[in-house]
Amino acid sequence: METVFLAFIFLAALFLAYANGANDNFKGVATLYGSNTTNYKRALIWATLTTALGSLMTLYLASELIIVFKGKGLVPENIIQMQNFPLAVGIGAALTVMLATFLNLPVSTTHALIGALAGAGWIASETGIHWETLSRAYFLPLVAGPLLSLALAFIIYPLFKNLRKKLKIEQETCFCIGKKVIMTAPSHAVTKEGFISNSPESITFPEAVITNQAYCRSSYSGQVAGVSARSLLDGLHYLSSGLVCFSRGLNDTPKIVALLLIGSRFDLNLSILIVGIAMVTGGLIHSKRIAVTMGRKVTEMNPGQAFTANLVTGIMVLGASRIGVPVSTTHVSCGSIFGIGAANKKINLKILSHILLAWVTTLPIGFILGLTLMTVMGY
Repeated sequence: METVFLAFIFLAALFLAYANGANDNFKGVATLYGSNTTNYKRALIWATLTTALGSLMTLYLASELIIVFKGKGLVPENIIQMQNFPLAVGIGAALTVMLATFLNLPVSTTHALIGALAGAGWIASETGIHWETLSRAYFLPLVAGPLLSLALAFIIYPLFKNLRKKLKIEQETCFCIGKKVIMTAPSHAVTKEGFISNSPESITFPEAVITNQAYCRSSYSGQVAGVSARSLLDGLHYLSSGLVCFSRGLNDTPKIVALLLIGSRFDLNLSILIVGIAMVTGGLIHSKRIAVTMGRKVTEMNPGQAFTANLVTGIMVLGASRIGVPVSTTHVSCGSIFGIGAANKKINLKILSHILLAWVTTLPIGFILGLTLMTVMGY
């Protein structure tokens, strides 16, 4: 019987890791895609590689989070050691995240996990859960994270913008077909149609090519220390996106691995490897929905704005992972993007309201599912 439970716990953890990858893997590179710095396929490959590296580094840089997400301090120890406890938590959290993914909403796996932990622990324990621990150690960092990232992005982006102007780097818009830059113009000429109607007669634009491969993207002209500003910023944008994905893998992997380690049922190194593989697999198969929402619908971004959002997100999540603070990569990343949108006074309020509603309901849904599953399985 114990072997059957172990198999189900293993599958539940894989399901949660897969759901996490489907909802989260692309978030770090959403700005690369949204700013047309690269296409969806290349962005996804970069996200997959850097997320996998972050997952593998869990043992060395984020071991504290494994302890936090075993439920220690939140749920009585005798409940944690029940065989069906990690099973109820894993399935409850995974169902919550997958539901949000199919609704195209970027939600927090951290919130879903905490909700399921609290729900399963509350129904199974005669003394309930430690609400003070829930609010202080779990809930407070999850609320503070996006607010802090929003504020930092809102403050830092104008500083970078002023620095760019002092370096005499001008913003421009280029019209591209595939990888080839056809022509550039000042940023006020921003539409593909505008380029076509004002282009020299010597330039022809085959309609089939324009329809399928042509696009406009914001860029920069000028040089920094003899290096093209456009190339330099694209490189920094790639690195900052990789930092976000690395931080996300580092931050989320230990939370899921913790389910497999409750009661010391599975080997730590093998658990990290398996969870990492499941996460990147989910991202490879189901990332497109979240890519469109975060990359294109929340707010329009140029490469400079996208770099700022990624830099804030990557540093915050990496720092929190290192000291064992359970922040949500999703919330921090969205907070940074919201901050950029607020600084530019360009933000899709309808999409923002949908995302905020999803955030508010993630923890309660996880709680209800964890409670329900724990009840059905018996305790």
